[in-house]
Amino acid sequence: MDREEDLQEKEEKEGLTLRLENDEQVEALLGRAPRGPYEVVVRTEDGTPRVLCNAPILDDGTPMPTRYWLVGPDDVLRVSRLESAGGVRRAEAAVDPDELADAHRRYAEERDAAIPEDHRGHRPAAGVGGTRQGVKCLHAHYAWYLAGGDDPVGRWVAENLEAEDLT
Repeated sequence: MDREEDLQEKEEKEGLTLRLENDEQVEALLGRAPRGPYEVVVRTEDGTPRVLCNAPILDDGTPMPTRYWLVGPDDVLRVSRLESAGGVRRAEAAVDPDELADAHRRYAEERDAAIPEDHRGHRPAAGVGGTRQGVKCLHAHYAWYLAGGDDPVGRWVAENLEAEDLT
């Protein structure tokens, strides 16, 4: 089976739109080949991938807890700076814990619904960025928020990045 047939089979099985033309660009953004099926769900104005939606199970059968992956270079840099400046701690203090727990639950439900019915191996666990509670990775929260997820931490990140733009 050639690569295109393999990707078509995965697309049918995983329910994700796979585009061969994205592979090279996504590989450059990640600094490695993607380890499983994905879909580009948010792009910059010039068409550069900004957020990927990953299949919940990687090519080798291992779970992928991070459903939404921030890959836009400018976004990654800006969120990294926010994290370096104590952003995780600040976000946890700013966001209502019950609202965050609900976001983790919704994220896990969405991801789990995409697991193929015939999958018998390990399954991803936890919520955003693979954590059960609190905040682990601002990038993961912001990626889900950009993709349309109701994520209070992602919203907090967006507000802080917008405030940074105004200074």
